[in-house]
Order: sequence, then C-alpha cells, then structure tokens
Amino acid sequence: MYKKILVPLDGSDLSASVLPYVRWLASTLRTPVELLHVEDVNRLAPYSPPLQIGYLDGIAESFSDGSDVKCTIERGSPAELIIHKASAEPGVLVAMATHGYTGAARWLLGSVTQKALRGLHGDLLTVRPGGAGDRQAALETIIVPLDLSPAAEQVFAAVSDLARRLAVEILLVHVTKHVYTGPPDAFLPVFGAIPNLKELWEHDEAAGAAYLTEKVTELRARGVTRISSKLLPGGVDGAAGEIIAAAENTPRSLIVMTSAGQSGLARWLVGSVTERVVCHSRTPVLVIRAQA
Repeated sequence: MYKKILVPLDGSDLSASVLPYVRWLASTLRTPVELLHVEDVNRLAPYSPPLQIGYLDGIAESFSDGSDVKCTIERGSPAELIIHKASAEPGVLVAMATHGYTGAARWLLGSVTQKALRGLHGDLLTVRPGGAGDRQAALETIIVPLDLSPAAEQVFAAVSDLARRLAVEILLVHVTKHVYTGPPDAFLPVFGAIPNLKELWEHDEAAGAAYLTEKVTELRARGVTRISSKLLPGGVDGAAGEIIAAAENTPRSLIVMTSAGQSGLARWLVGSVTERVVCHSRTPVLVIRAQA
C-alpha cells in the first residue's frame, strides 16, 4: 500500500484538522508519517516568526506509541515543495486540509491543496476543516463513485486493499442522468424535441444498475466481502452534488475517486467532478491518481 504519509502543516488549527484521519491510517496500516512545514518565503513577514520545530514535535508525540513519525521544516513555495517531496519516492500519500485562510505568514490552504491536486503524481487525501473533532477518527465506509468508465475504475485496486486492511465496507454509487422536471409548460417542449426522453432515462437507470451489479461481483472476486451498491438519481446539483449528499448521509465515510479522465459525451468529466467534490465535500476525499 502506502510507504509513507506526508502531512503538510502550516501551524494552524485548520491544517491540523487532517491529523485525526492520519493517526488512524498510520496506526491501522502501520505506515510511517512525515510532518512537513514549509516556510513560505513569499509570505514571511518581520512580525510573524517562522514556525518552531517544537510545534511539529508536539504533534508527533500525539501519535500512538510505536508510530514512526518524522518532522521536517523547509523553506520555499508550499505547493511546489509538497509536490516535489511527494514525487521524490514512490508510494507517498499526501494528506492535507482543503479550506481556510490561515494568516499573513501562513498558507492559503485551498490554493495549495488545489495545486497539489492538479500537480501530484501520487494520491491525495483531503479533509475539510471541522470534519472531525476526535483525536483519532475511524472510518466505516468507502464510497466509490462510478460513471461506467475505465478511468473511474482505476480506484479498484486501492479500495480493495484499503477495505481489507481497514475492515471497512465499500459502497459503489452511480449517478444517473438528470432529467429536467420543471413546470409542464416548460417541460413539454423538451418531450417534443426528444420524444423518447423517459425511455432514455429508464434505459440509463437499468444500465447503471446492471453495471453496479457487475462491479460488485468483480470486487468480490478480488476478496472484498463487505460491499454494496446504490443508484443515485441525478439532480440539479449534478453528479458532484449527489455524491456529496450520499456521503453526508453515510456516517464515518470516505469518498474515493480518480483524478482525471474524460468518460464520454453523456457521462462525467471525471477530473472536473472530482475537483468539485474535493472543494465542497465535508466528508474526507481520497483522490487516486489516474494512470495514463
């Protein structure tokens, strides 16, 4: 699985909100952790002294006994250094918060996370500040959105391994096409232009249900025993909105999605949906880097 979890921290409570999930993953997967603070040379001010190593040492002590935790402080551009360190060795998972302006001498978390999402060659775990108040968070369900494309299925190897190691359930979801349901006077012209709209909708539902059943069988063949699926009707908020809503209705869940891939004219632009989920989800999101 992962050989190291790299955790960028800027000294704020916002960036530290990822730590409960990192503690759980590190102890359960027995994975070494590197706590990284980057002194942003473009934002340091005379009235704002650099972060002291004692801050990272204190966080390292909060991990369970036996955890392998390293503390590193470097100077440079936060996003560039995070991407560089994560790409320097294989099997690195970057775990960081997603939102929040954290002070004049610190980072704009949303900007740094978005650059990491687009620039990393490896996987990225994102957590929205305020998502977990516990010292150590535990997850029970991995939600895997699928759009019928091979690109979205690239998460299967990772989620199968995680499900076995973390003893969690996998929930496969597919969002059907949204059918406009406005007032009758506005809706009728749509049926006039596309006489078989209802038929197309029903066909998409049937195809999605059959696809999910097939993928449940496929993952069971990989050794996953706790797995289910759910068809989500498309809504006005699009696929991202339905995925986020499903996760919010599933306690202690983690969304796992791939990072890129055009999945067809009538399906999702996977990268775009992933970015929207990362940006707006209150549920942790693990982005698996898509392979060419």
